[in-house]
Amino acid sequence: MTSSSTKLGFVEQVVLLAMMISMVALSIDVMLPALLPISQDLQANSPNDRQYVISAVFLGLAVGQLFYGPISDSTGRKPAIYFGFGLFLVGCLLSIFAENFTVMLIGRFLQGLGVASPRIVSLALIRDQYEGREMARFVSLVMTVFILVPILAPAVGQGILFFAEWRMIFVTLFMLGFATLLWFGLRQEETLVPEKRAPFSLRRIWRAVKEVIYTRAAFGFTMVGGFIFSAFLGYLTMSQQIFQDQYGVGEMFAVYFGVLALAIGAASFVNARLVMRFGMRQLSYIALIILTSISFLFLVFTYITIGHPPLWTLVSFFMIAFFCIGILFGNFNAMAMEPLGHIAGVAAAVIGSITTFVSMGLGTLIAQFYDGTVLPLIAGFACLGALSLAAMIWTVRTSKTLPGS
Repeated sequence: MTSSSTKLGFVEQVVLLAMMISMVALSIDVMLPALLPISQDLQANSPNDRQYVISAVFLGLAVGQLFYGPISDSTGRKPAIYFGFGLFLVGCLLSIFAENFTVMLIGRFLQGLGVASPRIVSLALIRDQYEGREMARFVSLVMTVFILVPILAPAVGQGILFFAEWRMIFVTLFMLGFATLLWFGLRQEETLVPEKRAPFSLRRIWRAVKEVIYTRAAFGFTMVGGFIFSAFLGYLTMSQQIFQDQYGVGEMFAVYFGVLALAIGAASFVNARLVMRFGMRQLSYIALIILTSISFLFLVFTYITIGHPPLWTLVSFFMIAFFCIGILFGNFNAMAMEPLGHIAGVAAAVIGSITTFVSMGLGTLIAQFYDGTVLPLIAGFACLGALSLAAMIWTVRTSKTLPGS
């Protein structure tokens, strides 16, 4: 099937699906400048509780990823996306009208549970229409648009706070989600014809979970990906406190965050150019060794500076670390998927869900140790880097050589 099966032109579809996939990053990053006023207005128990506004989204995302793919295989792509967007909009409304912190977190969980649908099902929708190099080109263009979101989203959130209170950010998310849903509903046709649909089966999901766990390469690389993302999630949930509370950058927070997000985007571009030459495994080894080494070196420096290294050194460390993480993100997911081609769709959902659960648990734990210094975060980067390197060595040595890696 080609793109002739849809009303959209090629460029319009790229922008639409990039917007849908970007709802996850937008729902997280646009909130960062507002975490302090949210926690103050809703009377959170401790300063670190504001971090749960971020981690609640990841919890919903971890749960949702497991089910939307198989659901869309059964009902078609559009109903699954409608349902997910519906949950997201309800979550936004709960957050808009929240009068206490608990209601806020429930709303954020529903937002994460909802945006898991466009995040997962959009990729399946692309697979329905394109294959081979055409699919690679389409996904690359979508990801190019997607990279702009974490760079610009905090600035959008900061801009809204100039003119209104934090609830207006959720109003903006609601309007944007509704507009995207309307655009999708009116312009995108169903891509999974009825004769190709499969009955929904919890047993099929459970079989995929067991196969991921019992396939050494799949499980090992999934866990490595989870450990690496844990370090990044720790940074994500702590970033507002670090830059605004600890270093006092104020409204420049959005600029620092956007510049650091560029490192991940640049790494994705470099990885795409080098992976065919050097292979996923070699690039991942190099990136992991660099990440772990600089994390331990910077940990020593951070300890010497009593947890408050000069801002320029911290930003430099993050730039190098995030570049390494950008190399690792796609490679570990691809290596985990290699032995599971026969159940690719449901395996991708399981791997994504496990990775998110692991990273949410460890990343939130690291962030909760924030004590006004960056020492817990840098220690987390060092320990998780070492753990990832050990897990990768274990996985490679105990697994059969994988083609293409």
